[in-house]
Amino acid sequence: MRTARCSFAVAGTLLALSMSSLAQADNADLFRTLSPASTSLDIYRWKQRPVVIFAPSAQDADYVRQLTLLQQHQQALRERDMVVLSDPRPADNGVLRKALNPAGFEIVLVGKDGGMKLRQTTPVSADALLSLVDSMPMRQAGQK
Repeated sequence: MRTARCSFAVAGTLLALSMSSLAQADNADLFRTLSPASTSLDIYRWKQRPVVIFAPSAQDADYVRQLTLLQQHQQALRERDMVVLSDPRPADNGVLRKALNPAGFEIVLVGKDGGMKLRQTTPVSADALLSLVDSMPMRQAGQK
């Protein structure tokens, strides 16, 4: 009986670790670091809606707030085919950072068509971002 309890405890621990790893992998798929070498967002065109977040550092209050707001709505972001790309390192001289030239914190929403749908220098509520996506013709057509 003792062996059975021990086996169940080990199995339970392994299951919990597996679920935790899956959640982290799923989160990593939704929230990504924007590579400094990325020259465009074309790999997402017609597949996903990139939300690009620029910040002067990973400790920037607006950056932390924006990530927190979005992390609380992960399922809704996934349902809308969104991916969050972060660039909190100006010193890396990222190609897209140079092209968009953000001054401090900035959030940019790009549609599946590759067009810029929102560009703002203050954090955006998840509800406002999701509502904007829901109003897009491609999103409405996909819901029918």
